[in-house]
Amino acid sequence: MASSAQSGGSSGGPAVPTVQRGIVKMVLSGCAIIVRGQPRGGPPPERQINLSNIRAGNLARRAAVAQPDAKDTPDEPWAFPAREFLRKKLIGKEVCFTIENKTPQGREYGMIYLGKDTNGENIAESLVAEGLATRREGMRANNPEQNRLAECEEQAKASKKGMWSEGNGSHTIRDLKYTIENPRHFVDSHHQKVISLYLPSTDGSETPEPFAAEAKFFTESRLLQRDVQIILESCHNQNILGTILHPNGNITELLLKEGFARCVDWSIAVYTRGAEKLRAAERFAKERRLRIWRDYVAPTANLDQKDKQFVAKVMQVLNADAIVVKLNSGDYKTIHLSSIRPPRLEGENTQDKNKKLRPLYDIPYMFEAREFLRKKLIGKKVNVTVDYIRPASPATDTVPAFSERTCATVTIGGINIAEALVSKGLATVIRYRQDDDQRSSHYDELLAAEARAIKNGKGLHSKKEVPIHRVADISGDTQKAKQFLPFLQRAGRSEAVVEYVFSGSRLKLYLPKETCLITFLLAGIECPRGARNLPGLVQEGEPFSEEATLFTKELVLQREVEVEVESMDKAGNFIGWLHIDGANLSVLLVEHALSKVHFTAERSAYYKSLLSAEEAAKQKKEKVWAHYEEQPVEELMPVLEEKERSASYKPVFVTEITDDLHFYVQDVETGTQLEKLMENMRNDIASHPPVEGSYAPRRGEFCIAKFVDGEWYRARVEKVESPAKVHVFYIDYGNREILPSTRLGTLPPAFSTRVLPAQATEYAFAFIQVPQDEDARTDAVDSVVRDIQNTQCLLNVEHLSAGCPHVTLQFADSKGDVGLGLVKEGLVMVEVRKEKQFQKVITEYLNAQESAKSARLNLWRYGDFRADDADEFGYSR
Repeated sequence: MASSAQSGGSSGGPAVPTVQRGIVKMVLSGCAIIVRGQPRGGPPPERQINLSNIRAGNLARRAAVAQPDAKDTPDEPWAFPAREFLRKKLIGKEVCFTIENKTPQGREYGMIYLGKDTNGENIAESLVAEGLATRREGMRANNPEQNRLAECEEQAKASKKGMWSEGNGSHTIRDLKYTIENPRHFVDSHHQKVISLYLPSTDGSETPEPFAAEAKFFTESRLLQRDVQIILESCHNQNILGTILHPNGNITELLLKEGFARCVDWSIAVYTRGAEKLRAAERFAKERRLRIWRDYVAPTANLDQKDKQFVAKVMQVLNADAIVVKLNSGDYKTIHLSSIRPPRLEGENTQDKNKKLRPLYDIPYMFEAREFLRKKLIGKKVNVTVDYIRPASPATDTVPAFSERTCATVTIGGINIAEALVSKGLATVIRYRQDDDQRSSHYDELLAAEARAIKNGKGLHSKKEVPIHRVADISGDTQKAKQFLPFLQRAGRSEAVVEYVFSGSRLKLYLPKETCLITFLLAGIECPRGARNLPGLVQEGEPFSEEATLFTKELVLQREVEVEVESMDKAGNFIGWLHIDGANLSVLLVEHALSKVHFTAERSAYYKSLLSAEEAAKQKKEKVWAHYEEQPVEELMPVLEEKERSASYKPVFVTEITDDLHFYVQDVETGTQLEKLMENMRNDIASHPPVEGSYAPRRGEFCIAKFVDGEWYRARVEKVESPAKVHVFYIDYGNREILPSTRLGTLPPAFSTRVLPAQATEYAFAFIQVPQDEDARTDAVDSVVRDIQNTQCLLNVEHLSAGCPHVTLQFADSKGDVGLGLVKEGLVMVEVRKEKQFQKVITEYLNAQESAKSARLNLWRYGDFRADDADEFGYSR
């Protein structure tokens, strides 16, 4: 204890008591205090000083637990006011004192003065003057100190102060209760919540934790017997928890900030003043390595700032707590969401032993969790804040080996994805040891989100039956695939989610409506083969196979796409076309020189697009065309099967004739569906008209367009020259138009091509050659427009060709052949085909052509112009 000794008096005279100094730590009663010295390198020494010559009443005392017969003793009158008088006057103040007497038991009696010397207020005199203490019985006033006490007592009596006032002083006796029957009700009645603080303690511990004594002194020196505000916040195991608000601050936060305490998770989530304040105070101490944090090393201390926080694009959702992102550098990185655990099988595994576990579908809520992340994140940019690196761990009997994992908080649009997942009951929060600092930087928010999910019975915490996903995997199952093929072919475009990418053109798809998994091969292209493991050897991949796989992955993995199934192979894999955001993946792979067009594409409606894309890629001489050299063009005659001509005419409605004599038709059978859809769509648009100029058109995208008649129609964007010049194709009628973007809008999902496919189908006339001369071709087109546009006809597909099917068309009433009529009028020539099944109809066409030549009609007005040089004009015999 810090003290200052004063020696006084001459040699041989009476000894002058040594004056000592200290700080009042605690007031035990109206005549006893504890003083402490100044701290130096730890808590200071303490001593109890009893006031000489006076007596104050005894305070109440609780019966000893170890003595069953003992009873509680109450306050004596005026004992508590005496103690309070000293507490308010002395706590935390500097005093000086002299020791006058010391008993054999070590009890010290003396005089106490407020201040640095004995000129200060004499505490004993003040107590007696206020009527809160009396002089000790039998004490004679035979020295100046005792004379002053006697005078003070007489003044108090005269003034009827304190114990000398009228009455017996019963009103100064406290009605003390040492237990509360219902602590929880007591706390709740005061609208309280929870405090969270871990204070190192020496109670009952043989080896106190480091800094326990310092922490205790820190708290005592600021709070002990001070006037403070207490917020009762919670009740835990019959102990009432609260927050103490000192005029100079919150002791909880101060202890954390000074490194005397650490936060605890079990109560911090509902700390009244906000858990983030406590975490911030703890973080302050950690960063400065104060006291209990002297050996602290941050979980990300070894990371550069650019590796701690970065923006990345989400490419794949691996699990309910892990994603793959693409960094700005182009590298891929797996990120685990900090401090959360995905759904898992609980208790006895009831899984059929003969059936392989498929976690995504067989673990309750795993699919819902994955879908939540997929829909929220795939293809989006997110903010990643690395919280800690979980080191690799070896395998044990019960736990598999784990590689090193980067654990982070991932946010998008200010939303913490882990917190959103937990709040929906699709993940749980990991509980840590108190000293485990490897956790989410938003751990408290995760705990609060989990508490909400439990309270509201969300997801994993629901008492309802768990959702069951019966997903049939028909990948490679030829029999099932054969049964399923006609259904998919009739469905036209089907919705799908790309679950896995095996190579640039081979994918695994999940069809939500059919709840099945299929293997899907892209039609119309020849993609470089990837590396394969064969028995006894590893077959290397073809050049650019990895690039093609990566291209497809980045574009479609875990995205929602549309697929058109055309056929299947012998292994039960479906073959067809895949569309992502209106673009054909086969065309995109060819366009980026990562695939070549396969000859089977000739039968498809996308052949023209594929050829155009391939030609452009060849000119760039990149990737698969890096060594391409143009070859002389040789006309190849396709090998055609000989078969009977089939004539199965169906009713159609001709809606558009093009300048190259192609035409678009609608199927009469689905005409009422289109009418109903158009009526509903226009009513919907009238109720919710698009905001002019809000739509930004993109090539290949479906939209709505306002035609010259002022009505809205479904359309597809073919080209965007500028906002004022957007080329659109009306998908249900076949006509094209250039419009400003202000006359376009987003196609409502309820009227998309998934609800009703595009109704305008393109065809060309079979067995005729369209004139190359512009005037002659115009004559032919005008004739066709006059005869069949906006009329019902009968159509029969004769053969498939590049671009679109070639057909014969009959007038609905007379059954006359429209193409044959054009030949008879000399407006077109006959295209001679060698197929056996067409010889009868070709002969009929040639006879009609001879009649037109004889009559010198139109093309033949100057005779047979097809001389040796006629090839210059695009005609051939």
